[in-house]
Amino acid sequence: MVRKNLPVRCPACEGPLGVKVLFCPACGTEVAGQFPLHEFALLPKEHLDFLRLFVKARGNLKEVERILGVSYPTVRARLDALLRALGYEVEEEAEPEARLAVLEALRRGEISLEEAVARLREGKS
Repeated sequence: MVRKNLPVRCPACEGPLGVKVLFCPACGTEVAGQFPLHEFALLPKEHLDFLRLFVKARGNLKEVERILGVSYPTVRARLDALLRALGYEVEEEAEPEARLAVLEALRRGEISLEEAVARLREGKS
């Protein structure tokens, strides 16, 4: 038997689908009502696949990086995209170049240690 993904959008109007009937294949019992789909059921396949791998790797981003064969920033970007798809706010980090610019300005004595720490925390260069 080929398993298909649960449709989450109406084929006629593209509106979100809900669940109206649940069925037990073992005994044939049906339960009717209005059941909303949870946020994981609404994820596109690419996000769901990443989530499964993330859980399998016990949240270890370095392990996800190794398994996928991609860079750490790519793994972080995929995790951030997953979090956004689930409706969570994602804190934006400073780009590595911006962080390096702050550290270089500190090394040259252009800014104080306190200012460098503040800029790094704020994500500014």
